[in-house]
Amino acid sequence: MYGSLDISTSGMIAQRHRMSVIAANIANRNVILDEHGQVNPYRRREVMFAPGDPTAATEEGRSLGVHVADISINQGPASYHWDPTSPYAFKSGPKAGYVPDPDVDIVTEQINAMEASRAYEANVAAAEASKAMIAQALRLLA
Repeated sequence: MYGSLDISTSGMIAQRHRMSVIAANIANRNVILDEHGQVNPYRRREVMFAPGDPTAATEEGRSLGVHVADISINQGPASYHWDPTSPYAFKSGPKAGYVPDPDVDIVTEQINAMEASRAYEANVAAAEASKAMIAQALRLLA
């Protein structure tokens, strides 16, 4: 009876996690130093979903819904821009004078945020519809 609510709720939780990762990507879009002060540009994170809910109490509940399976770091090619006056530019080698850039594209992140927001809203609408159907069924039984 509550399976549809569980599915919608797990979808909302998963999209909330996705939105948090997108916000972290946007917040770190200009970071080129790691926590040790070394030049190591921020790499964007991506949320990976998997079917089911591993925290559910019953076996039936474990097969319903969605959960965040992993938050992976993008391993795509690095990008660079030319700025030989920067203290973070490579001093020698084939990339001398180039500064590494984070791989976060603000437009892509905003589109992902809109997508996550709409998916969250769709799960809210599905949960509201499920609640309305359950309430109507209980009214008919009473």
